Amino acid sequence: MTVAFDDHEPEPEDLRLWTARGFTVADARRWIDAGFALGDAERWRGSGVYRPGPAMEWRAAGTTPYTVRPMLRAGMTPRDAVRWHELGYSPAEAAERHLAGERPRPRRRLRALLPVRRVPGLDLSEEQAETMTALLSAGVTAATARAYLDTGWHGADAVPWARAGVDPAQARVYRAVGFSPGEGASLAGEGRDALSLMCEWWDAGVPRGEVAAWALAGFGSAEAARARVSGTGPRGTRSPRAPGGRPPEGGSSR
Repeated sequence: MTVAFDDHEPEPEDLRLWTARGFTVADARRWIDAGFALGDAERWRGSGVYRPGPAMEWRAAGTTPYTVRPMLRAGMTPRDAVRWHELGYSPAEAAERHLAGERPRPRRRLRALLPVRRVPGLDLSEEQAETMTALLSAGVTAATARAYLDTGWHGADAVPWARAGVDPAQARVYRAVGFSPGEGASLAGEGRDALSLMCEWWDAGVPRGEVAAWALAGFGSAEAARARVSGTGPRGTRSPRAPGGRPPEGGSSR
């Protein structure tokens, strides 16, 4: 008698089922290798968990595709979920308290009798979930990650700005005019409001794409505008300011 052994390799038609549902071949194989059926993988992805590794961690933490969304939106990790669950909190309650900055602690009997306030907007798009994952994986706190997400940041671009400690709204403006995260942090540390800085340079007639280059070369906004009129560019006009030096004030001469 011939005995057939199942080596768990998916048949070609199985992979076609996965790709027909929006998975790449590589993604399909990762989910299959992690032991997920197509329906399970779809449910996790539909809930904001797009890789099998995190899905396994969330599943081990006792959550399901139907309960994980509030926790993701709150910036929680599987470890956070376990701690809140051990104290008797539901996923929605845990997410609410995590959003409010609370740490897991035993619930009081009276609090358990009060109605739970629901926090709106806890669902994540695929892009938002990936951004949140990137931020949390980089060691950014849940509160900061959530603030960057709510300010419209997407993808790994948010990570260096968040790690530099720049306010997410300010960071968007600093980035738009060409500053690096470190330079933006330096400007913020000097008390320079990003929007005021951008308006100052724009009002002087300096294009957005040139602001950082002129500033790093040591020019103020008015001086840079005069140099542009004379046909001078920001590079090669003078030595750039030393790293960590004070950002130039608008209109001042160096």
